[in-house]
Formats: sequence, structure tokens, C-alpha cells
Amino acid sequence: MKTKGIVIKPGKSSISIFKELWDYRDLFFFLSWKDVLVRYKQTVVGVAWSLIRPILTMIVFTIIFGKVAGLPSGSAAYPILVFAGMLPWQFFSNSLANSSASLINNSAMISKVYFPRIIIPCTSIIVSFVDFIISFFILVVLMVWYHFLPSWQVVFLPLFIVLAAFTSLGIGFWMSALNVRFRDFQYVIPFMVQFGLYISPVGFSSSVIPEKWRLLYSLNPMVGVIDGFRWSIIGGEYSLYLPGFVLSIATAVLLMVSGFLFFINQERSFADYI
Repeated sequence: MKTKGIVIKPGKSSISIFKELWDYRDLFFFLSWKDVLVRYKQTVVGVAWSLIRPILTMIVFTIIFGKVAGLPSGSAAYPILVFAGMLPWQFFSNSLANSSASLINNSAMISKVYFPRIIIPCTSIIVSFVDFIISFFILVVLMVWYHFLPSWQVVFLPLFIVLAAFTSLGIGFWMSALNVRFRDFQYVIPFMVQFGLYISPVGFSSSVIPEKWRLLYSLNPMVGVIDGFRWSIIGGEYSLYLPGFVLSIATAVLLMVSGFLFFINQERSFADYI
């Protein structure tokens, strides 16, 4: 007597994936916790590197842009201005790098069992957020050292963290899916991160960009994220360039939606290429 086997198939549409994500939420938490443990368990370098890298970058940018170039920082000390930009950038770059390589790093699991593959790049946000929390304490120390009190706008900080996550996930969905098909994309990510660091207002305020170029400059979605971080932390005379901020948000949402749809469309073929 023959018995029917159970065939597990991926969702038929981008709408059904949300139900699957809810059904597989335990897997998401398990993979996120596993990634955090792998990063930090029985290691000092993992925690130390989360502190050393932004500190060294802050020192270099403070010397080059603050001392040599003499760019303005307003009421805040230049190290605070730089580190308020470093925090969202580090969160974005770590999330992007981890999510882009996530499918290849978990190829053994993808080729053996079905689950919503989009869970894998999403877990990269958790590890990057842990790094963000660790680095945030450096900013607190800097504000204490320079006797700087954050503005009341700091209550909006979580919104810009979400915006940074959306931006990194949107690009991460594109890159992780493309990386499965075309392995050359693994060499593109480090270049994107390095190039993006210098064209984003991390070491300087975006107010130094000429007015006629600011809207075009805001096509970089991280411009709005970084400006939002600084506005919520520094406040005072640091105001948001609203047209550019709206454009950055629109770009981030476009990247998120298009990346999500592209990932879902390519998901069925991942096991074949891995």
C-alpha cells in the first residue's frame, strides 16, 4: 500500500510569504541567536572590534575634516558630530555585508530543507544591532566627556534606526540574491561599503554640500538616515534638509520593496545554484 508523502513548497506569491514568515518566526529567532553567539561567544576580539573600528575611524575623520579642513560642527564637538554619523553607517554597512553573504554562508541548510529563505538575510540585522548597541556606549562616553546634553529630539532615534535597517535590507536582498547567481558580486560589496563611506556625510555635515547639489546628493538614502541621527542627537542649530530627507526616505522604501520582490522572485532557484 502506497502512502502519499508530504511535499513542502514555497509560497506562491509575495503576499503568502508574510504568513510563512510568521509561521517560521521561531526559526528566525533561533538563527539570530545562533549568529550572535557565533560572533561573541568565547571571544574578546568580536566585542573589541565593534569598539576599535568606529573609534579609529572617528579619530581619522576628526583630524582630516575637523582639524585640517576646518569644517564646522556647530554646537557639538567634532568627535560627537562624526560618531553620530558613524553609528548609523556602521549599522548599515555591517548589515549589508552580512546579509549579502548570508545565503552562501548557509548554503548547506538551503539545499536540504525548505523554509522562507528571506529569513536568512533578515537575521543579519540582529547581529548588526548588537554591534550598534555596543558602539552607542562610546557616544554616551563622548557626550559625558564633552559635557554635551542630547536634544529632546532623541526620542525619534528609533525611527532612524528602522530606516537604516530598511535601507540595508533593501540593498541586502538585491545583493544576496544576485550573489547566489553571480558569485562576482561578493567582490562588489566591500567596494560599495568603502565608496559609500566617503560619499555619505559620515565625517562631515551634509550642510557643507552646495545648495544646488543637496537634492541630488540626497539620492543616497544614507544621507537622510545620518542627518536624522544627527538631528535627533545634536538638535539645536542642526536642522534637517526636508526635501532631501523625504527623497532619502523614498529611495530607501523603493530599495526595500524592489529588493523584497526581487528576492521572492529568485527564491525558488536558490537551491539549484547553491
